[in-house]
Amino acid sequence: MSKSKNIITAIIFLSCFLIIFPSNSSAEKNSYYPFYRKGFNHTSDSEFFTTLGTASIHGGALQITPDTMNDKSYLIEKSGRAMLNRRFKIWEESKTGNASLDVILSFNSTFTINVYPTVPKVSPAEGLAFIIAPNIIDFPSNSYGEYLGLTNSSTDGNPNNRFVAIEFDTSKQAFDPDNNHIGLDINGVNSTKTVSLSDYGIVIAPDQDVTKNNTVWIQYNGTTKVLDVYMALEGSPRPKHPLLSEIMNLKTHLNQYSYFGFAASTGKTAQLNCVLMWNLTVEIIPEEKDHTKLYIGLGVGIPAVIILVVLLGIYGYYWNERRHVDDPNILGALKSLPGTPREFLFKELKKATNNFDDKMKLGQGGFGVVYKGVLASENNTPIAVKKFSRESIKGKDDFLSELTIINRLRHKHLVRLEGWCHKNGMLLLVYEYMPNGSLDHHLFGGSEKTLSWGHRYKITYGIASGLHYLHNEYNQKVIHRDLKANNILLDSNFNARLGDFGLARAIDNERTSYAELEGVPGTIGYIAPECFHTGKGTRESDIYGFGAVVLEVVCGQRPWTKVGGFTCLVDWVWKLYREGRILDAVDKRLGEDYVPEEAEKLLLLGLACSHPIANERPKTQLIFQIVSGSGQVPLLPPFKPAFVWPSMEPLDGDERRSTTSTPDETPMNSSFYGTSGWSLDGESRESYVRYSDITTKV
Repeated sequence: MSKSKNIITAIIFLSCFLIIFPSNSSAEKNSYYPFYRKGFNHTSDSEFFTTLGTASIHGGALQITPDTMNDKSYLIEKSGRAMLNRRFKIWEESKTGNASLDVILSFNSTFTINVYPTVPKVSPAEGLAFIIAPNIIDFPSNSYGEYLGLTNSSTDGNPNNRFVAIEFDTSKQAFDPDNNHIGLDINGVNSTKTVSLSDYGIVIAPDQDVTKNNTVWIQYNGTTKVLDVYMALEGSPRPKHPLLSEIMNLKTHLNQYSYFGFAASTGKTAQLNCVLMWNLTVEIIPEEKDHTKLYIGLGVGIPAVIILVVLLGIYGYYWNERRHVDDPNILGALKSLPGTPREFLFKELKKATNNFDDKMKLGQGGFGVVYKGVLASENNTPIAVKKFSRESIKGKDDFLSELTIINRLRHKHLVRLEGWCHKNGMLLLVYEYMPNGSLDHHLFGGSEKTLSWGHRYKITYGIASGLHYLHNEYNQKVIHRDLKANNILLDSNFNARLGDFGLARAIDNERTSYAELEGVPGTIGYIAPECFHTGKGTRESDIYGFGAVVLEVVCGQRPWTKVGGFTCLVDWVWKLYREGRILDAVDKRLGEDYVPEEAEKLLLLGLACSHPIANERPKTQLIFQIVSGSGQVPLLPPFKPAFVWPSMEPLDGDERRSTTSTPDETPMNSSFYGTSGWSLDGESRESYVRYSDITTKV
């Protein structure tokens, strides 16, 4: 405490000196932000970067798309971004209104790239780009292929994108000169200017037997408004003349505050997109200042000092309040997070939620209560505040798990974390507010209006997209472990956002499951049958939960609903499928206001994901293709297969091996699940054997 007092005393003394004896210098010296890395390291560099999609930091490089030569199928149709967390002021308007006097920053960006084709004699795909983007959070889904991790089919060319990029393209599209060029991209991948590199003897992605890196120099002069791009083999000096040169005003195309980084994608074929070195120097535009010279005498200086002391005292109090953390483990975990999330003052959240009034309650679960809050000091911005109910060590583990995982996830179908608070043993997480509440509320919570079919399909699409990101597109595999309608939130446009990551766990890429000692994670009705034996959460068990949600969405019934003489929804739907009248399962509240082809597809997808044998469930990539309309639902047997334990483990974590039971096998613990759900009567067994024989011969 004495040390803090000494610091404050020193600040007061220095401030008094500056007030009484202001600087006579009117010259404003330019300052620059330098960033240099050669040989990136995840441990030391992750705090400087936000990685999105498939991007990661390992192997001494920024890997913008996956870096592996073992499983080439994993490399195709991927996209990612690696963005520097530092925000820069790009421009400042002149107070006179004269645009010619606007201040535009200057920057130099030098980097070395390695673009490596993964299959010999096969054209690489698709490309790498240096990007200046409005934020580091939004990352377009389906930005693989020609979209280079920059846009997708629905956003390409939209002026609201507000980005500028230099692409290094290795695939020829209809609007490209060839498959080896650089281009200037503004808000889309159809470049405003391109330069073929073949005339300069430069190859972005050389053949596999020729290992070559290229160095790129991108320079922008904020005074002349000239952008220059140079490129040469690593180790060569910068060429005298730029390959691409363009006069452009960044103010026209970029937000006032933007971020620098890299984006890349692969397509039907693939390449490794690596950044090995990055040297970035950015001119700092100073914040707006009052440049009027102040000449303050002692008569004015002494009262000013008194005011300053009072203000510093108030500031010191708030600073201590803000930095107060009960548990050093939480502070340590926060410091390790890239771009440490905002710490809210407890009294801010207390006021926002009206002292956690029950009238502000949005929902309640095993991990705590969620309240709506309104930040009056921030233009009445609505927020959602999750107050953890467990104040034990385990409660802190849950808090840290959720905070650590969701802080790193960036996807438009995941709920965004705004910040946190830990005060007097109370644990709070702050999320963006979802005005349309949960999917559960709209299906079963007495909502006045029936959820339309268009909204239901869009919600299913969003869930599939978010789950695919967790399982395959993020640099770690994340298992949600509690997929259910209550944990799917809806924004103002009824876009689905996966929320409640209290049970979620990130696992190493070589592992396939996550197990804890306390038992089966999740909610009954959404838990895959194998979890009762293994106690493990896997991607396959997540898919089972997704299947339960899909059936809920289409049928308007909870998974454990007793219907048609069955004890659970999936058995009833499987019976209707066998009888050729699966559309009878569609929610009666919809009447005829739905698309039969879409409803049938989703019902079949729900059954496929609800397959009792984990290895037979479709992967999220296929699920997303089915929902997007580019994939077919796997063939289903007319009778629901029996659950068999133990089943064979998948080969290498991904390949599936048939685990269909024979007529003589009896599922274990069938009484626990209910005979209608997990065993077959004599007639069913006989029919299923005949179906198996037919499909085996085929």
